[in-house]
Amino acid sequence: MPFEVWKTRMGRFRNENTLTAFRNIYSLNGGGLSGISAYWTGVGPKMIESASKGAVLMVSKELINREALNVGMSPFLAGVLAGAGGGVCQTVVMGPCTYLVTAKVTGSSGGLSMFNLVSKTFREKGLRGFYPGGSAIAFRQATNWASRQGFTEKIRDVMKQQRYGDSKAKLTGTEEAISGVLGGALSCWNHPFEVARIEMQARASAGQSKMSMLQVFRMVLKEYGISGLFKGVVPRIGLGIWQTLFMVNGAHIVREKLG
Repeated sequence: MPFEVWKTRMGRFRNENTLTAFRNIYSLNGGGLSGISAYWTGVGPKMIESASKGAVLMVSKELINREALNVGMSPFLAGVLAGAGGGVCQTVVMGPCTYLVTAKVTGSSGGLSMFNLVSKTFREKGLRGFYPGGSAIAFRQATNWASRQGFTEKIRDVMKQQRYGDSKAKLTGTEEAISGVLGGALSCWNHPFEVARIEMQARASAGQSKMSMLQVFRMVLKEYGISGLFKGVVPRIGLGIWQTLFMVNGAHIVREKLG
C-alpha cells in the first residue's frame, strides 16, 4: 500500500521529486502515527480492489494462456495475449477502487470520509462517476499484464535454455524470483498511462474540468517534458516487482504443485 500512495501522490503533484513526495506524505499528515498511517490511505477500497482484481486476473490470464499454448503459440506470445486479456478484465473492478484511493491520497475529496465520498459520487453522477480515467486504466492494465507476463515468460524461457538447455526445464525458486523482479521492473515502461489515470481521477474528484487521456499527455509534456510522464515510476517499479512475483511467478508455482 505505501508504494500505491507514494506513486499516486507523485502522479498528481508532479513538481515533487521521489524523496520529497515520500516525506510529504508523512509530514503533511501531521507526522507521528498520523503520518505513518497516511501511507495506508484508502486501504479499505484497495483491499477490495486487490482481492477482486487478483481473482479476475488469475482466472482469466491462466485460461487465456492455456488456450493460447494449446493452439501452438510460443510462451512469449501466449503470455502477452493472456496478460493483456486479463488486464482488460480487471478494469471493471479497478475503476471505482482506484478512483476512491486517488481522491483520498491527493486530497481532492475535500476531506470527506470514504463513506461520504462514495455516497456523494453515486448521488451526483451514478455508477459512471466511479469510472473517470477508464480509458487510461484499460490501457494501463492491458499493457501492464501483457508486459509483466510477456517479459517474465521470455526471461524464464531464456534462463531455461541458457542454464539447462531445455525449454521445459524447471527453474529453482531463486530463478523464478529473478525472472519476476526483471519482468516487473521492465513492465513499467507504460507509466504515462498511470500518470494520466491519476490526473483524470483527481480532477474528477476535485470537480475540475474533464480531460481526455491525450489531453493529459499534452498538458504534462508542455509543463514538465517527458520526465513528467514518468513521475512516480520508482515506487511503481517496487509495486510492479511485488505484483509480478505474486501473480505471475506465484501462478506458475501453484500450477506446478497442483499438477
